[in-house]
Amino acid sequence: MIDSRAKSKFLSALGILAAGVLTLSMSACAGSSDSAGGEGADSSTIVIGADDGTEVHWTILKDKLADEGITLEVRTINDGVQLNQGVQDGELDVNLFQHLIFLSEFNVNNEGTLVPVGATALYPLALYSEEYASTEDLPDGAKVAVPNNPTNLARALLNLQKAGLLELKDGGNSLSGPEDIVSGTVEVLPVDTNQTVAALKDGSAQAAVVNNTQAQKGGLGDDLIIFKEDLDDPELAPYINAFVVRADQADDPRWAKLVEAYHSTEVEEAVTELNQGNLQFKADWTAEDLQAELTSLEDQLRATQE
Repeated sequence: MIDSRAKSKFLSALGILAAGVLTLSMSACAGSSDSAGGEGADSSTIVIGADDGTEVHWTILKDKLADEGITLEVRTINDGVQLNQGVQDGELDVNLFQHLIFLSEFNVNNEGTLVPVGATALYPLALYSEEYASTEDLPDGAKVAVPNNPTNLARALLNLQKAGLLELKDGGNSLSGPEDIVSGTVEVLPVDTNQTVAALKDGSAQAAVVNNTQAQKGGLGDDLIIFKEDLDDPELAPYINAFVVRADQADDPRWAKLVEAYHSTEVEEAVTELNQGNLQFKADWTAEDLQAELTSLEDQLRATQE
């Protein structure tokens, strides 16, 4: 048997031990973070995924955020699905590389819960030709290369429709495909996005719809553009690029600082120089505006899959 004094000491020791365990547990919880990097991650650090993480504007953005007490870590990943899955899985806090239509397809097709928290810019998808100076000069039956990924394919077809080169069923939309072409004076040639410039240069196409990045890489100057989108067109809203996070992280106050720093004069100037002026910043689009557009796109996509 344990006498009363020994029993009292024993219970006191148990109490101290339990309190210590509770304190340790609470400390571990307080030290954990939802930021990328797992347990113990510093909430003052933002881990962002991008497909151009070595460009000059990222260094400027890092310096801007450092003044706000935030460390920005940029990870370059060249695959869009991996960039989104990294945010979904918590390996990344946020990413920047995609427009809203791409995001809607990821969410619907992968049961994603990603949301936009700030707009960056809208980039043009232009029609280039090395042989012809205008769309009127293109001969009947001319082959036009277009990117074959679903999001940019639909946009390219809408682009050609606005140029008066084809007509889409019911006017087309952000989900249109070649099967929706009801008439036209050109032959559409879907190719891999990375091959749009090559199709133009090797003569397999007389014109090509090329995104801004591929045009730069392929050495296509603005002098070769024979039709260009109007970036003020409200129908281009699905193609606004945005910072994207997981839905349960959307209220983090760091995103407002990230977006504000991105739209600083210095960062915008660097991004403008990189893109040779071929863009339009969309700082006036709020997270609520972006989410409303995303929800509409997701609803449209799900309707086509029913």
